[in-house]
Amino acid sequence: MNGLHRVEARKSRKIARTVTICALALAVVPIVAQQAPPPTEPQQPGAGAQVHTGTSIGLDADVRLRNLLADHQFNLLESQLDGLPPAQAQFYRGILANRDNDAKGSIQLLEPLVEQVAASGDKSQEKILRKALAEDYLRLGDWKKAAQAYQTLSSRVDAQLSADERDEIEMQLKLLPLAAGNPSMTAEPCDPFMLQVSRNPLGLTDIPVFVDARPHTWMLDPTAPFNLISRSQAKEVGLKVSEQAATIHTLTGRTIQVHVAVVPRFTIGGRLTLRNMTAFVFEDADYAFPVSRYQVQGVLGYPALAALGSLTITADATIQVRPAAQVSKSGPDDRLISGARFFVDGDQLIVALGEEGRERMFGIDAAGQQTYLTSRYFDEHASDFNNQKMELFSVPGSQTLPPQAAYVLETLPLTIGENTVNVHYVQVLAQPVGSAALDDLYGMLGIDALSQLRAYTFDYRTMRFSVRPE
Repeated sequence: MNGLHRVEARKSRKIARTVTICALALAVVPIVAQQAPPPTEPQQPGAGAQVHTGTSIGLDADVRLRNLLADHQFNLLESQLDGLPPAQAQFYRGILANRDNDAKGSIQLLEPLVEQVAASGDKSQEKILRKALAEDYLRLGDWKKAAQAYQTLSSRVDAQLSADERDEIEMQLKLLPLAAGNPSMTAEPCDPFMLQVSRNPLGLTDIPVFVDARPHTWMLDPTAPFNLISRSQAKEVGLKVSEQAATIHTLTGRTIQVHVAVVPRFTIGGRLTLRNMTAFVFEDADYAFPVSRYQVQGVLGYPALAALGSLTITADATIQVRPAAQVSKSGPDDRLISGARFFVDGDQLIVALGEEGRERMFGIDAAGQQTYLTSRYFDEHASDFNNQKMELFSVPGSQTLPPQAAYVLETLPLTIGENTVNVHYVQVLAQPVGSAALDDLYGMLGIDALSQLRAYTFDYRTMRFSVRPE
């Protein structure tokens, strides 16, 4: 699958910086059964400037904690916080709350530390803190605070941002000032409902929506930080489009201009109504796929997903939605508490796979048809490939990497809770590709790994997955 322009542009720069995830369409992740011992703690360059928050836990311990955070070992990091000095523990608990999608909790913990961290001169720690806070404000829909936070992040720690990190925040940095005066979106309470969806020519999910009472079909991309709407559709429903525009390149890989509008009433599936939904306006020609004869009418990003709450996706293209705000009192089984934990790390969705205490961190690539494993998996299972013939494998979505040395794993058991499903003929990279965003993970799970499932649930309220295999 060629995927979206934005997916391809980001992947070609980030080598699967993974995880452009279409959670509703494709995004549930199995836990991979592992037999190797837990990995040694990674030693990453630049991870270890000492944290200064009024206390000191020693350079070695601080380097270790920074490395765990950089390596997405959130469960292990969480287990080591009780022995830290109070301010140090507060910093890491705030960052973990951000990764756990608890924006309010993260803000409560991190805001009191801003002045201390800024005064310490530890730019690495300041970058981590300010980036988390900016993400928190954006997830809560506080446009003004989010705009200010991203501007401050850029001005204060620009020298510490990598090219990938600058790309990751480009849309937020440039588009949020356009929406700084917009009202926050609200969702009207709604009881659970079923939603019929369809697969578009790009292989992603389209869902039925009403834009100010007019029916349309929008594409779902929950890793997009914003909702998007085409110029023609904004004109059709009479939206007021801003005169101001921002120039960006990370949406499609080309330089385009984007405006902003507010949709007074937006309804998903005829049931869930959103009020004052901010949507950024793109020109139709900038988000079209002539070969596939597909024109993007609009994109539902993270703000819409947060309102949808929990989704159970079935093999017959239906989705059961349990909204975050419901009219009736929810029952004891409404919230998913079993299954695998997952985390939001910037523009990545990271899932902890494996037995408790022995988890491996995987990304989900729902813009790709193919599941593949990285050299970290290969290193732990090298003996499984003895006497096998090596072949060349092109990393999905990468236009810059040459074909990589790889082996084929005939059967990969994927386990969530009590359920196990096998994925067959999975490519395994034999060497690192030189991108931390890919090399630090154990693999990417594509839609081929999900196609064997009869149903799976993705609950953003509890940050849990569960599956029903065939």
